[in-house]
Amino acid sequence: SQTAIHEFIQNRFPDHKFLGEEGLNEQSGTSDYRWVIDPLDGTGNYVHRFPYYAVSIGLECQGELIVGAIYDPTRDEMFSAMKGSGAFLNGQAIRGSVVDKLPEAMCMASLPVKTNGESAAVRRFLAILVEAQSVQRSGSAALNLCCVACGRVDGFWSTSLSPWDMAAGVLIVTEAGGRVTQTNGNRFQLETPDLLATNGTSLHEQLVTSLGRVV
Repeated sequence: SQTAIHEFIQNRFPDHKFLGEEGLNEQSGTSDYRWVIDPLDGTGNYVHRFPYYAVSIGLECQGELIVGAIYDPTRDEMFSAMKGSGAFLNGQAIRGSVVDKLPEAMCMASLPVKTNGESAAVRRFLAILVEAQSVQRSGSAALNLCCVACGRVDGFWSTSLSPWDMAAGVLIVTEAGGRVTQTNGNRFQLETPDLLATNGTSLHEQLVTSLGRVV
């Protein structure tokens, strides 16, 4: 599917740059625009026929995310956003939740594929599991971000993501009124595999504090 997406876009915008999960890294274009593509976010879920995976496409201009679209084929749900224009689910405006206390929050996390019980990622997961109402590990960062954006969950974090996992979803969250930083509260950077996305309430600072206790 990445080839089909790439060819479709390139035929219309031949000077644009591309970055994708499956070996796609074309930076030779003369344009300020770069497409960041994940043709199948949640590959493990797809292989096991667990219905939680998506196609994710983001567009940057001079390093700023300006368009994001994530499609969940199992539910026929299209999440989309354009910089300054809000976030939408199948054309209807969406907003994050209003939960502002960690003990009342449902959170999601993405952990590295290969990890062990002594890793910081697992210890962070367990720390939040104790403090929050619940924590899920579902296997698709793109859909986790969508869940934050539409209020199905209240926060999501990971320290092991790639740009194509995050690009579209980060814009969708922020356009839905949420907040995205690194897990230590620093400014989010797409090229850094560290992300904390929340509904934008004081829950964000609580998660920064709790995650920061684990080193």
